[in-house]
Amino acid sequence: MDWLQVVMLAVVQGLTEFLPISSSAHLILVPVLTAWEDQGLAFDVALHLGSLSAVVIYFRQEIWQMVTSSLAAIGGKGVDQDARLAFWVVLATLPVSIIGLLLHDVISHYMRSTLIIGISLMGFGLLLGYADWRKRGTLSEYQLSLKDVLIIGGAQALALIPGTSRSGITMTAALLVGMSREGAARFSFLLSIPVIVLAGGLEVVGIIRAPQEVEWIAMLVGTLLSGVSAYVCIHYFLVIIKKLGMQPFVIYRVLFGAWLLWFFHF
Repeated sequence: MDWLQVVMLAVVQGLTEFLPISSSAHLILVPVLTAWEDQGLAFDVALHLGSLSAVVIYFRQEIWQMVTSSLAAIGGKGVDQDARLAFWVVLATLPVSIIGLLLHDVISHYMRSTLIIGISLMGFGLLLGYADWRKRGTLSEYQLSLKDVLIIGGAQALALIPGTSRSGITMTAALLVGMSREGAARFSFLLSIPVIVLAGGLEVVGIIRAPQEVEWIAMLVGTLLSGVSAYVCIHYFLVIIKKLGMQPFVIYRVLFGAWLLWFFHF
C-alpha cells in the first residue's frame, strides 16, 4: 500500500465507524472508485483496533463502572444500573453475533454490491430520519427495559446488510423505543465494542488460515489514524446531534445512495 491509501482508509474507517452513514459502504467503495488493490485482512484488523481503542478510551469511566459493578453483582452484592447496562450490552449483541457467524460467507460473497449498498443507504437513512422526526424521547441508556434492548439488538442484526450502518440502525431503533438522541448515540457506541471485537476476531481467524505479508509500519500508522479520527468523530457527533439531530446524516445518506444507483446502474 502507498501512504495515501493508508491515510484515506484509516480516516474513512475512523469517521464512518460511529457515524450513522455505514462504514462498510465507504470501505467497500474506496477500492471500487480507485485503482488500489485490496488492503488485506491484517490492515482491516489494525483499523478495527484503532476504532475500538477510541471508543474504549472515550467511555473509559462508564466501562470501568460497568465492569466493577458486574463483578460485584456476580459476587452477590446486587445489580445496580451499571451492571444492568453491561448485561444489556451483551444481550443486544447476541442477535448480530449469531446471525453474523451463520451468514458471514453469504453476506461477504453475495451482498456487497453497489445496488444493495445504495438501496440500504437510502432506505435505512429515511427510516432514521423518520425515527428522529417522530420521536423526541428522554430515556437514557440506564433506563432501558428488556423489551427495548431486544428491539435494539434485533435491529442491530440488520447492520449485516452492507449500507445499513450498525450505528445508524441501532440509533434508529433506540429513538423509536423512546431514547433521547444522546442516549441512543451513547448506547450505540457501547454496543460497538463487542461487535468490533467479534468482527476483528473473525478477521484474525482468516489471517491464521491464510498467512500474508504484514506491513507493520503501515498497520501502526493506520491504527493510530483510525483511533484519533474515531475519537474526534465520537466527540463532535454527540455535540452535533444536540443541535441538529440526525437529519444532516439522513440527507447525506440519501444523496450518497442515489448517486451510487445512478453512477453504477443507470
